[in-house]
Amino acid sequence: MNYIQTMRKEIGTRPLLLAATSVIPVRDGKVLLQRRADTGQWGYPGGYLEPGETPEESAKRELLEETGLIAHTLHLFGVFAGEPRHFCYPNGDEVYVVDVVYTCSDFSPSGGTHDDEVLELGWFPFDELPEDLAPPVKDVLERFASDQEGKAIGRHD
Repeated sequence: MNYIQTMRKEIGTRPLLLAATSVIPVRDGKVLLQRRADTGQWGYPGGYLEPGETPEESAKRELLEETGLIAHTLHLFGVFAGEPRHFCYPNGDEVYVVDVVYTCSDFSPSGGTHDDEVLELGWFPFDELPEDLAPPVKDVLERFASDQEGKAIGRHD
């Protein structure tokens, strides 16, 4: 049982404040997105930190689990929090998320495939993103696209 499952056993669906990491994989002017199994929406790879894990370790683990890609170098893009990162999952679980978002253009395939949290993966040009993007992902990708270098480190509410 992981940390979140343990906490859910104690508090049920009441709100949790969680730390998360995400990765924006970029290559040749395109971003790799995943369609999530739980919501059906598109987003970039990411997930919650496990106890004792650094944000960078978490980001690399999530990228590998969800895409089969090994990140060699990550660059901090920003830290995002606030109301857009308040979620109620279909099962009723409520969370407030602080998301540490990285960009990555230095990666290689592991030979593995994505896990069952992901329905499909796709590369998209920034001017042709899917309509059904998760709202917080849309906001971050718009900020990233406006800074093509993807190096605008900062706090974003």
